[in-house]
Amino acid sequence: MEKNEIDTPALLVDLDALEWNISEMRDDLTTIGRHVRPHIKVHKSPAIANMQARSGCIGVTCAKLGEAEVMASSGIRNILIANQIVGPVKVDRLVGLARQSDVMVAVDNAENALEISKAAAARGSTVGVVIEVDVGFKRAGVQPGESVSSLAKKMARMENLRLAGVMGYEGHLQGIASLEERTRMVQKSVGQLVDSAKQLRRDGFECEIVSTAGTNTYGIASRIDGVTEVQAGSYTVMDNFHAVEGVKFRKALTVLTTVTSTPEPGRAIVDAGLKAFADTTPFPLPKERIGIRVTELSEEHGHLDTSREKDLRLGERMEFYPFYAPTTVNLYEKVYGMRGDHVEVQWQIAARGRSQ
Repeated sequence: MEKNEIDTPALLVDLDALEWNISEMRDDLTTIGRHVRPHIKVHKSPAIANMQARSGCIGVTCAKLGEAEVMASSGIRNILIANQIVGPVKVDRLVGLARQSDVMVAVDNAENALEISKAAAARGSTVGVVIEVDVGFKRAGVQPGESVSSLAKKMARMENLRLAGVMGYEGHLQGIASLEERTRMVQKSVGQLVDSAKQLRRDGFECEIVSTAGTNTYGIASRIDGVTEVQAGSYTVMDNFHAVEGVKFRKALTVLTTVTSTPEPGRAIVDAGLKAFADTTPFPLPKERIGIRVTELSEEHGHLDTSREKDLRLGERMEFYPFYAPTTVNLYEKVYGMRGDHVEVQWQIAARGRSQ
């Protein structure tokens, strides 16, 4: 199949850029003795996850239990769920998954840890846990320092749990455009995570894993002594959000659209709106004909200002880089892997919609 035969709107990935991104991350971290445990929330594809595994990744990171189940069914065995799994229904699924995979889960509460412990004991499985530390994002996690050791001491009395280490996500720093400012803030934030790991070790606990960082901060965080692995994921396909100073990966993901209306000179409509891009603003950017601007996204329509370019023709194709790849990918059932204008492969996005 050629690109002009693909029905639209459609999700495309440039295979040359994808492969380069995966290799670049591997080579960079291998040089400094760090591991990458890539977050699959961006591509949600077992095929891409297995590409990353073959490149030398230590495992994968998932946001949701449902994503982890999909990854396990595809042969991925080393899985970190960087989220809290709470309640009997989900905990039962978690301890069941632990019988077939080396699964770890984030905890920040002794009551939740005890719930997992009891369920794991009943099912005869062992669940790895990492203590989530709030390093300034103000999302989940215990406070750095003594609170980490306090939780570890409580979990030490619980059966069928294995304390693997700590994790923390400096998500509040991902969007800082200035590399200098981002560096200063990441060193401070991730430093709290590393100090918490040191506190655990002083108190007699093993702390094998110190896991952190997204695509925009991995290059800084991975150079901090004590960090063992990074969870960056969006580097695989990139997007406009991650295109900031110091981030070198290539944009691989686009949405292919068709011009469906040219109601007047200087204005055109494509067949991709909110249900194709997910985010309202900032708007997607054209891959080519960069003078064209998206001015509005309604449900099924993308509104274009073409006044700075030659007018588009009815039926003409246009590709756009989405602002934020994870929410865009989640809208599609498959992605077309492109080698130039030729479709080399089609991959199912098997973990899309797995929010439970």
